[in-house]
Amino acid sequence: MNGSRAALSEMIAALGAVETNNRVVLCVPFTMIQPTDSTVALGAQDVSTHEKGAYTGEVSAQMLRDAGAKYVIVGHSERRMYHNETNDIVREKAAAALTHGLTPIICVGETMEEKQAGKTMAIIESGVRESVPDMPDTDVIIAYEPRWAIGAGLTPTDAEIAEAHTLIAKTLESMGRGGTPVLYGASVKGANAAQIMSIANVDGVLVGGASLTPDDFIPIITSVK
Repeated sequence: MNGSRAALSEMIAALGAVETNNRVVLCVPFTMIQPTDSTVALGAQDVSTHEKGAYTGEVSAQMLRDAGAKYVIVGHSERRMYHNETNDIVREKAAAALTHGLTPIICVGETMEEKQAGKTMAIIESGVRESVPDMPDTDVIIAYEPRWAIGAGLTPTDAEIAEAHTLIAKTLESMGRGGTPVLYGASVKGANAAQIMSIANVDGVLVGGASLTPDDFIPIITSVK
């Protein structure tokens, strides 16, 4: 819950001057979604499970697409934490997005309590299997968020990231979704993005606080070859 339309315009202009072959997506608050001719795509941070009707405050996938969004984040750790979103709810939101031509970025990951209980791998696998809709021939993106590391300045070891991403890749393969991009998201910044991206089965990064200004975000983009 940051930013303004003016700040978004400044970001898009700054990113337009960056030479990169990487896909760059800005997932912004609903009020900032708009059509854009930029190579930078826009996405939303959430979507309703409902199509239309008496659901005051909700925004449907069709509305997001109409506003200019191409992507939407579903199941972000903060949605799961503050709004008690379950894998079932996340799957419904992802399905709604796919139905209306949006690419869902489906987030999964374990809490500190789950990590300490030795449940990391089980939570990750169930998160993928239960949050991804059974909709063949559709494109999704998975983002692994170790929830205990977000905003805490903590980063899992390379081995921990590799283990999680390898499990996700194998799980997706078993679901008929081999080759699905898997992003890493937790305390990503310019200083560690290249190293994280060099880890097996890490196809991209989901950036939080470091995406708020061009000075912080552009070094992440340019560090990734």
